[in-house]
Amino acid sequence: MNDILRERLIRKLDTLPEEKIYQILDYIDFLESKYAPKVSAAPNPLKRFAEGVEDTLRAGKMSAGAIAGTMNVMNKAVGVVTGVANAGKSVATEIVGAVSSVTSSKPEATAPTGPTGPTTPPASPSTQTPPTTPPGDQRK
Repeated sequence: MNDILRERLIRKLDTLPEEKIYQILDYIDFLESKYAPKVSAAPNPLKRFAEGVEDTLRAGKMSAGAIAGTMNVMNKAVGVVTGVANAGKSVATEIVGAVSSVTSSKPEATAPTGPTGPTTPPASPSTQTPPTTPPGDQRK
């Protein structure tokens, strides 16, 4: 659908009361089931849940005003949950980036190490040098 047609439809829908808009939605669902060459893209799970609540309220013969009020609250809740999910994804992405930059900048080990440290044997007492006297100690 082109943008001009989409805007025209929205402009026409904005002039109608809620009850008539739900009738139009029912008619669009009917036309889609009868003539659509492909299945429409499924909304995300939160929007699908909100649409299910809306359909249930409509089937229960709730007033259009009550449905509209409920859907306004649902839209705000979906927005909040979506924002929290996006923030969580952003934090996770930053953590992954930080971890990969730390692991990629680690220096390579030059000497092989064992389970407790370097594998070089400790020096024997005969090859060790005696400790030197401190510079201020002049005893003889």
